[in-house]
Amino acid sequence: MRSKKIELVLDKYLLFTPGPVNVAASLRNAICKEDICHREPDFDGLLASIEQKLLSLFEIKKRDRYRAVVITGSGTAANEAILSSVVGTGAILILSNGEFGERLHKTSLIHNKHTYLLQQPWGMPFDPDQIATYLAAHKIDAIAMVHHETCSGMLNPLAAIGAMAKAHGAIFVVDGVSSVGAEVVDMEGCNIAFCSSSSSKAIGSYPGLSFVIGRKKQFKKLKLHAAKTTYLNLATFYGFLKRHSQTPNTPAVPLFFAFDQALTNILSEGVANRFARIRARAGQLRLGMRKLNLEFVLDEEDMCAILTTVRVPPSIYIRELRDKLREKSIIIYEGKGCFAGKVFQVGNIGELSDHDIQFFLSTLRSVLLELQAKAVDGIAPIRPMTAKPTIQALPKPKLAKILS
Repeated sequence: MRSKKIELVLDKYLLFTPGPVNVAASLRNAICKEDICHREPDFDGLLASIEQKLLSLFEIKKRDRYRAVVITGSGTAANEAILSSVVGTGAILILSNGEFGERLHKTSLIHNKHTYLLQQPWGMPFDPDQIATYLAAHKIDAIAMVHHETCSGMLNPLAAIGAMAKAHGAIFVVDGVSSVGAEVVDMEGCNIAFCSSSSSKAIGSYPGLSFVIGRKKQFKKLKLHAAKTTYLNLATFYGFLKRHSQTPNTPAVPLFFAFDQALTNILSEGVANRFARIRARAGQLRLGMRKLNLEFVLDEEDMCAILTTVRVPPSIYIRELRDKLREKSIIIYEGKGCFAGKVFQVGNIGELSDHDIQFFLSTLRSVLLELQAKAVDGIAPIRPMTAKPTIQALPKPKLAKILS
């Protein structure tokens, strides 16, 4: 008999995804705050509060050297703001080992004809020797890469690439859209000039906002480059922030209230405690899935703390698995690209309780058993034997008549 507690869980979708996520009740209250005008001191103070909390989330020691601009738009908007603004007529090298590295490359090509690519297959680590050889042979002004490749769950190294960029006189820009809020991003130690991220993933707020955090001296250099976009010109965002504590365009004010509350929640818990809790939740899920004899695409030491990419068991169709879980109010991701039909992805960020984790694992087990039983019946149906089989004697061969 299903417990009352589990019945209550089924009243909402449990988002076991890398984003969007289930948000805290405090954010639901924050997004409904009173209306304010974005050109009044009320919003100036709200934006300043968010910026200071972002600097605290990144644990930046020399805070006076960094600023953070907030953009009304998804994480892709923040990435396009960086890629369209930081290079000018210079050369940029994109490092890619997944879907979102490919997206950085595609975006950069629109704005910069001197865009180059070093690519690994999805889910494969970067080759440091290949990168070092390329940088030694080519003049590169900027290097861009994704910290967490959501398509595979791989966490790419920041320190090693940042050191290479510094050694070759290039700035280092990082797509931290799905890692910030769950993994350490050491802006100072890893020589990161700009880092993008989003409100709706590991930070745990609603979708619709993104931000770019960067060094002041790099923000100041942006004015040397001709603008390539109107809405996403990073120099314009920095100018409005510096002069007015404002955004250049009308912001989604309610989302700013929720974003501020999400950052407050993280800092109240403690950044290190937050990271440890997310990692422990990932470990709990991974242990439970290993007990179901499920296999992962990556070794655990290569995974980000927010997501596990799981191989689909033989004879099971991912769409059926996803639909069956959805019937139980559980939402997962399907694989994309070369992983389509081969993997599913289980996120562990947002407001998910220990009970939600156990509910997911028990439901996953029952659904897998159901689908496997269905597959076995469909391939080799078992029929009860009602009588012993009769073996018929073969007819005796006829002898040919020999004519004399």
